Amino acid sequence: MHSFRPTLFVLLLSTLLLGSCTGYQKLLKSGDVNKKYEAAIKYYDKGDFFKAGTLLEDLVPLLKGRPEAEKAQFYFANTNFRQRNYTLSAYYFKTFADTYPNSTYAEEASFLQAKSLFRDSPEYELDQTNTYSALETIQEFLNRYPSSTFRPEAENMSQELQKKLENKAYQGAKLYYDLRYYQSAVVALTNFQQQFPASAFNEEAEYLKISAQYDLARESVTEKQRERYLEVIAFYQHFVDTYPQSRNIKAAERMYTDATAQAAKLKPKDAAAAN
Repeated sequence: MHSFRPTLFVLLLSTLLLGSCTGYQKLLKSGDVNKKYEAAIKYYDKGDFFKAGTLLEDLVPLLKGRPEAEKAQFYFANTNFRQRNYTLSAYYFKTFADTYPNSTYAEEASFLQAKSLFRDSPEYELDQTNTYSALETIQEFLNRYPSSTFRPEAENMSQELQKKLENKAYQGAKLYYDLRYYQSAVVALTNFQQQFPASAFNEEAEYLKISAQYDLARESVTEKQRERYLEVIAFYQHFVDTYPQSRNIKAAERMYTDATAQAAKLKPKDAAAAN
């Protein structure tokens, strides 16, 4: 008799689950819009966003023109967001905000559209098209709702995305240096500094410019060496003025000292010709 009880329990539990599943399946097939809507809202309130979203996906086109349509469309967008379907949620939140610009949900929908794009932004190594779209959408939200309670979070998202683009730009510039394309490295690092003048990477970028220019000068043909060593000196002077406490000061100073000595040995072309 004791061995029968667990089996009976499992059968009863299976029956209950099957019944619940069958009820949900019946709702999916039901043509009763009101009943499906009520069930969808209940599932949503319970946090079952999969079932709520599946029902609402069917209901949204059927509820057009009805008072429930606005809530259904917002909830449907949010079920996608809660399930981390960020590409879809961004699309549906935008559709909602465009359709119901005066809705009580409009501000939140615009914010969640931006947040969806933020969450959909890839790692910095990958193409950053989505990141630029997210930044644009966040800025549009901030412009439209300057006093929004969501503003601090929106600004934090914007700053995080900017840092990602900054990191990508710096790593891209540094890659030229790592690959020993020194002339390209100097150009790329200079462009980075101009694009991100307040970047935390700028101290290292300035040092790498000295190092890249120094190696470029050493590897150059004699006719170009003096001019390139003079660039090393100029980069060093700017570096030491800007970052006098840098941990790279001593390494930079060694390159500066050698560059100064080498430049002194190499006469300018015109002076050499005159002699």
